[in-house]
Amino acid sequence: MSTRIYIKPSKLISIRLFIGVLALSFMACNDDFLEKTPETDIDAGSFFNTEEDLNLYVYNLYDFPSPGIYTDDAYNLTDNAFTTGNVELKTMMTTNPSSTTITGGWDWSQLRNVNFFLANFRKANIAEERLNHFEGLGRFFRARFYVDKVKRYSDIPWVDQVVTTDNEDVLFAQRDTRETIVNHILEDYEFAANNVNISATSGEVSRWVVKADYARFLLHEATFRKYHAELNLSESAANLFQKAIDVTKDIMDNGSFSIYTTGKPNEDYANLFANADLSGNPEIIYARFYQANLLNGDTGEWLFGNYETYPLKDLIQAYLMKDGSFYSSQPNYQQNEFVEEFRDRDPRLYQTYAYPGWILVRSGTYAQGTGLYVQQLAKNFSGYHQIKGFYNTTDQDTRNNIDIPLYRFAEILLTYAEAKAELGELTQGDLDMTINKLRDRVGMPHMNLNPPIDPIEAAKFSNIVSGQRAEILEIRRERRVELAFEGRRYDDLMRWETGKFLEKEPQGIYFGSLGKHDLTGDGVPDIYLLPASQSIPNDKETNSLGKVLQYYRVGTFGQDVSLFLGGATSGNIQIIEDMGTFVSPKYYYRPIPQQQITLNPNLGQIFGWQ
Repeated sequence: MSTRIYIKPSKLISIRLFIGVLALSFMACNDDFLEKTPETDIDAGSFFNTEEDLNLYVYNLYDFPSPGIYTDDAYNLTDNAFTTGNVELKTMMTTNPSSTTITGGWDWSQLRNVNFFLANFRKANIAEERLNHFEGLGRFFRARFYVDKVKRYSDIPWVDQVVTTDNEDVLFAQRDTRETIVNHILEDYEFAANNVNISATSGEVSRWVVKADYARFLLHEATFRKYHAELNLSESAANLFQKAIDVTKDIMDNGSFSIYTTGKPNEDYANLFANADLSGNPEIIYARFYQANLLNGDTGEWLFGNYETYPLKDLIQAYLMKDGSFYSSQPNYQQNEFVEEFRDRDPRLYQTYAYPGWILVRSGTYAQGTGLYVQQLAKNFSGYHQIKGFYNTTDQDTRNNIDIPLYRFAEILLTYAEAKAELGELTQGDLDMTINKLRDRVGMPHMNLNPPIDPIEAAKFSNIVSGQRAEILEIRRERRVELAFEGRRYDDLMRWETGKFLEKEPQGIYFGSLGKHDLTGDGVPDIYLLPASQSIPNDKETNSLGKVLQYYRVGTFGQDVSLFLGGATSGNIQIIEDMGTFVSPKYYYRPIPQQQITLNPNLGQIFGWQ
């Protein structure tokens, strides 16, 4: 069994030395802008002396996500999944937001910690090669910090020093331009990509992790610049696309990674997300490793049950048919009920959504209980349930052991293909070593150059500018399906300048009529839909299997019913009456909190924020 590092910042490693470091942010007052920690909190002279000291500090910089990735598509608000919670973007679209109401995100403690490390690590008495490795790690985490800030605010101050109360030029700095910040980010990534160790213990950052993260940002920034006219940076996008191609090709050629497959198209994809040991998996570039009673994992019962988040119909409709044809080409596809829409589809659909005939083992608080899956329908929920990332076992130790893949080789292949197509340089050979590797795993037909255009997808992405528009449409579909519920969809919608997608009211299961409906695919009814004018009877009907039918009164918004439908007697389950308005380009960014503008008026606001 290989050695694995279980890193949980601020919990697994808890050392008094860092108490003064880990709580810093520039929030409270001008003097708190990247507030300095007194030198006595950490005696740099006596601490940064050995490689063990450096490793100990760096582990506390690890800021990678955890099981929350599986609900990020919902909590960030996307067309993949939705939430009943009052999340930031939903609130923005339905209110009149300002810098006094949108106040999250302005936390700079991680940067202060990184810069403190970079200011002191060279005191260690170790070889220059090792020092460069640690500098690379520090600059990698600084790049990651600034990537998040650029995505949120675009223009922000660049700070590469430990700030003290005497640094008024920093404390009262104006924003640096996006170009300036990104150039610094690229410099940090480049240094890290050339100096961080190529190999590392599972759970530690290696050069391949740096390059995977670097490629992710390059693709994001390239497409963001290309499709966001308000930045006036489209001419520089091509160079970033080429960098993304170069970095991903290096990983593909030299990283010894491959798509995980055992020849089981109905299981292999799902096994990536319910695996107790990903350390030897050839597809995994980086994972969060868990071990019961040491560092417990588990996504929790909330992922499946009707808690706050749930999948949407729009994502289901993106999956191709098993023969590779568009689902939207099926006659009256929009009126397909639950059983029918799962018939003969891409196998990844059955490994992502709970499907007709699926068996629920871990019911937890899910009212319908274990056994053959029958939806528990409720107002403001779609009726669909997610099984990707849901650990369907009652054994707590098993659940706590399951690792989470954060950087997969699959994403590298998708990045390479998309960047090539955006430049109009994609070849059939490129497709065969990227998209078609993913399709081979699940037994789907290959994608070829000049594919047919799905009018549904074409209408969504009418702003694509490339000689290979048809290819980009299918690569984006493949990316959506392959990376569903891994937390990538929100960034994709933002970089493609498709925030208007989010104005469309999300929908759930379609019912063609009131009355009885089969949800398990066995031809036996499981639920009974009644009009709002009728009451649920005390003496409920039992089906031929001896199961009591579940009754629901349906109606429209404002009525006292169990379920909202799009029409009086038929339609899709309705989730929210009005999604509001996505204001472009304003809502692609966030305001700096007004409290900070009051403290430092030089920061200002951009893109129409007040």
